Amino acid sequence: MTSTILFVDDEPDLEALILQKFRKQIRDGRVAMIFARDGLEALQSLERNPHVDMVVADINMPRMDGLSLLQKLQEAEDKKSTIILSAYGDMSNIRTAMNRGAFDFLTKPIDFVDLEATIDKTIRHVEMLREARRRQAEAERAHASLSRYFSPAIAKRLAADAEGDGMEVQWRNVATIFTDIAGFTTLVESAAPETLGALLNEYVGGMTEIVFAHEGTVAKIIGDAIQVLFNAPGDQPDYATRAVACANDLDAWAEDFRARWKAKGLNFGITRIGAHAGPALVGNFGGNRFFDYTAYGDTINIAARLEAANKHLGTRVCVSAGVAEAAARFQGRPVGDLLLRGRSEPLRAFEPLPQEKFDAPETAQYSQAFAKLQAGDATAMPAFAALVGVHADDPLAGFHLKRLLNGASGVVLQLE
Repeated sequence: MTSTILFVDDEPDLEALILQKFRKQIRDGRVAMIFARDGLEALQSLERNPHVDMVVADINMPRMDGLSLLQKLQEAEDKKSTIILSAYGDMSNIRTAMNRGAFDFLTKPIDFVDLEATIDKTIRHVEMLREARRRQAEAERAHASLSRYFSPAIAKRLAADAEGDGMEVQWRNVATIFTDIAGFTTLVESAAPETLGALLNEYVGGMTEIVFAHEGTVAKIIGDAIQVLFNAPGDQPDYATRAVACANDLDAWAEDFRARWKAKGLNFGITRIGAHAGPALVGNFGGNRFFDYTAYGDTINIAARLEAANKHLGTRVCVSAGVAEAAARFQGRPVGDLLLRGRSEPLRAFEPLPQEKFDAPETAQYSQAFAKLQAGDATAMPAFAALVGVHADDPLAGFHLKRLLNGASGVVLQLE
C-alpha cells in the first residue's frame, strides 16, 4: 500500500532533493510525495488530498509556521502524524512541537538516512492506527447488527470476539419462548397503516426490551410473533429460571400494552406465550451473506405448540414440565398432560403465576380440584364448579369444568 507524505518547507531546492533521494521508493509505489511551501498551502493541500498519511514540516516558514500548522493538524478530526524539522540545537521549539502532538522531530541540515528511518517508523505507526480504526469500525458494525438479536451485554461480548465463538451451529440445551398475538390478522386488515406501524413497533420494541432485560436472545421476529432463546449463544446455567421470569414479565407487559391501546379505542389481542426446554440445533444459519441466528429441533416445535395450546386452554402462558422443574422456585399450577401434534407421549404443562396470584386462595382451591381430577375422584366436577362459581374469570378452571360436563375424565388433554 502506498503511503502519501506531505512535505512542508519553503526551501526552493528541497522538493527536487527529496524526489531524488526517495526515487526508488516512489518508483516501487511504496510512497508518494506532495509538497507545500508554508502552513496555509499545506492546509489547502490537505483539503484536496485527505488521504495524506503523514506530514513532514519545517518550523520557520512564511505566512504560517510549522508550530501553528501542527496545532491546526491536532485540532482536526483526522489527525495527521507529523514530523517536525528544526535547526540543530533549537530545543525550545522542539519541546513545543512535541508538547503539541508531533510524532517525532529531525534537525537541519537533514540527514537523509535518518529521515528515511524516521519516515519508515512513522508509516508503521500510521498503519497500526489505521488497523486499530478498522477493527473498531468492524466491531461497531458487528455490535450494531448483533444488538438486533442479543442483549447489550451479550452483543458487546460477541462483537469483541474476533473468532466468532458461539455463532457456529451446535447442539445446545436451551430454553425457548414463543409469543403470538390473538386475532392479529384481523387487526392488520382493519387498522390504518400508520396506526398499525406505530402499534407493532411499540409492541415489538417493548417485548424485546423485556427479553434483553433477562439477557435472552431474540432468534426471530415474524410479524407479531417472537421467538426467544436462553443459554444461547453463551452459557446461562439458570436458563430455565430466566425463561420463566421472562415469560411472566412479557405477559405483564403485553397486558398493560393491550389495556393502554384499548383506552385509545383499539382492541389489541392477548399475547399467548409458550415455553419449553431441551436440546436444539442452534447457530447462524444465514450462510455467507446473511446473519440468521436461530434454533431448530423438537424442543423448538414443542414451545410453539405450547403457545398455540393457550387458545384451547384459555390461558395466556403455558410452559412445559421441563422448564418448570428446572426453574428455581417455580410458582404455578398444573394444566394437564397435553397430547401435542407429532408426539406420542403426553407432556405435562403448567401455567406460571406471579407471586400475588400464586398466593391467592383460589390457586390452592384449583390445585385441590386438579388433584381430584388426576386421581379420578368423582368430586372433581363439583370442586371445579365451586371454583368457577366464585371465579368465573378463571378460564383454565372453566376449561376443566366444561371437559367434565362433556363426559371427559383424567388430566390427559387432546386439544386438536
